Amino acid sequence: MTNPPPSHQHRARVDLPDWMRNPEPPRRTLGRRLSEVVDGVPALRAARHRLWAWRDRSRFSERHPAISAIVSFFVVALVATCLVVGTLYLLYRITHDRP
Repeated sequence: MTNPPPSHQHRARVDLPDWMRNPEPPRRTLGRRLSEVVDGVPALRAARHRLWAWRDRSRFSERHPAISAIVSFFVVALVATCLVVGTLYLLYRITHDRP
């Protein structure tokens, strides 16, 4: 017969420093005061929640990653082609317009 696993062994209690057990209240900074003002006015609070909802919306590229990848490939290819053609045109103008 095998021996049962050892029972749970208690570790020594860790004494936390006083500043961790009883932290100071948060400072009343300008940002916290403005946040309290915004929360106190219903229209501002609603605008803040609408902004948060707008910011957390799903982007088109998250909803349709394949379409976004295809479109961005063609956009990058077009821009790169324009840059190369423009560089070649400038090089041509520099070399052929000299007296």
